[in-house]
Amino acid sequence: MPKSNPTPAPTPSKGSEPKVTEVKFTPFLKKQKEKLLALRDGMLDSMAGVAKDNLRSRAEGSEASAFGMHQADAGSDAYDRDFALSLLSQEQDALYEIEEAIKRIDAGTYGVCEMSGKPIPHPRLEAIPFARCTVECQAQIEKQRKAVRVRQPVTSLFGLTEDEAGSGSESEEEEAPSDLKE
Repeated sequence: MPKSNPTPAPTPSKGSEPKVTEVKFTPFLKKQKEKLLALRDGMLDSMAGVAKDNLRSRAEGSEASAFGMHQADAGSDAYDRDFALSLLSQEQDALYEIEEAIKRIDAGTYGVCEMSGKPIPHPRLEAIPFARCTVECQAQIEKQRKAVRVRQPVTSLFGLTEDEAGSGSESEEEEAPSDLKE
């Protein structure tokens, strides 16, 4: 890693040009950037491996289906593909966070909570090098997300809540087979 700063030093002028801020890499920032770059490289290798395995299994599955693949095998392969795609999606999200953290280091805003503006403690950044917020702010964000994702309890086959089921869906319940209602 070069020891020079990522942004050029401002050139002396008569004040007509805006000043370029200089980002100073402390030993902690250098260590964190190296950690993030290693994490990014590992993530890219992992994603490439999952994608390659998924493509290979898809090609094998298409050959096998020509010879009559068993339904259970086809279902298992579909589940494996869906699982691999889910992993790739999660890894893509993590990769985005890593890239953004590297940009924050280069911009000089790394280690500052995006919500409160307070410094993020170094132990948190060592544990989660792409953290955007302090623990307190992150807890508040997760609490808000949880409040939005609260699901209504399902009390019938039709996915209706007790209020909806009792208010005007008697005709739907009468049409349902009697052995399914209980």
